[in-house]
Amino acid sequence: MSAVREAIADAARAVTMPVGTRKLTSTGYVPDEVNEPCFFAGEYSVDFDKAMGRALDEAEITCRVLVSRADDKAAQRLLDRMLSGSGPGSLKQAIEAARGAPGEYALGGLAHDLRVTRIQGYRWYEHAGVDYVGAELTIKVIGDGSG
Repeated sequence: MSAVREAIADAARAVTMPVGTRKLTSTGYVPDEVNEPCFFAGEYSVDFDKAMGRALDEAEITCRVLVSRADDKAAQRLLDRMLSGSGPGSLKQAIEAARGAPGEYALGGLAHDLRVTRIQGYRWYEHAGVDYVGAELTIKVIGDGSG
């Protein structure tokens, strides 16, 4: 899962931030300190043996995106842009681009497929004693469980 989480973070870095906004910090792990805007892979769950012979496992990874709340309205506009379903600022579009071409494995061969399935928890988050506006993205990843 470590390699999968890192590959998702790498894919998220492809998002295009608006002019005058800092580049997205992206990591496959929950950071000690947030350098906003920040995307990170957090909790995950795995359903084993979705097919016989360890042929398929299914993981759901909860990722978070946090932005500064120095200007509440500007922060929420930036967050809305990153949470949109498409466009150069869309995390969904950037992450799903790592699915590969038809017939190719996703995440550079780490998974059969992945899909951003849900956005939830649009709210204020406290992380390491600092408040941010943010949301959670749920990513479903399927792949061979025997490796």
